[in-house]
Amino acid sequence: MADTQQVVLVTGAGQGIGAAVARTLAGEGAIVAAADANIDAVRGTVDALIAAGHSALAYELDVTDVDAVETTVAKIEATMAPIDVLVNVAGVLRTGSVIDMTDAEWSQIFAVNVLGVLHVSRAVARRMRETRSGVVITVGSNAAAVPRMSMAAYCASKAASTSLTKCLGLELAEYGIRCNIVAPGSTDTPMLSSMWADDYGPTEVVRGDAGRYRVGIPLRKLATPEDIADAVAFLASDRAGHITMQELYVDGGAALGR
Repeated sequence: MADTQQVVLVTGAGQGIGAAVARTLAGEGAIVAAADANIDAVRGTVDALIAAGHSALAYELDVTDVDAVETTVAKIEATMAPIDVLVNVAGVLRTGSVIDMTDAEWSQIFAVNVLGVLHVSRAVARRMRETRSGVVITVGSNAAAVPRMSMAAYCASKAASTSLTKCLGLELAEYGIRCNIVAPGSTDTPMLSSMWADDYGPTEVVRGDAGRYRVGIPLRKLATPEDIADAVAFLASDRAGHITMQELYVDGGAALGR
């Protein structure tokens, strides 16, 4: 983070990677606006931060609701200060084949994973443009570039949010605003474990599955949420001051260095 205390908005901060990002950035001195559709979960995140001596506030936010996004961003800036860093983490995962997934399932995934990123990024970036500074980081996925069986909607949505963030970075570069993507692979979170049918899930993910055209993880371990949060913290910091429109894979080599 920068030398001065910054205001950071983290969406999807109720659990998993979002909560880890909130903890990590708060630990580096940021004032955290933690947002999530699950208000009880995000209050839990904020209570833990406050108990640890950090500054944080919880906000209930459905990123698919454009009016709620605008209202929440305005409230954060009125209560705290202008947002210096936005981290888009809110996301959903549904599995199913291209042919069999319903239109409603496709729409829900894109509403959160793509339009949610658009709504929040746009609301924050408009304000960053006025101050001519800021950082936007979207947590994407290595699935944006590597096809997965029964994950077409998720893969496509992450590819779209990745491209959206890069295009935003190009448009905002003249204002000194940097936009980057952190692309995790399999990470030990509730989202990942929801896909496991038994206790062998982690082992199978690490080993890979040739029958489903899935490469394993060369480092032989799942990522932790903190691994992803550390990458976010780097891209949010002044150490990454000349990095924009980039996609940082944090996947233990699962995408084979793509």
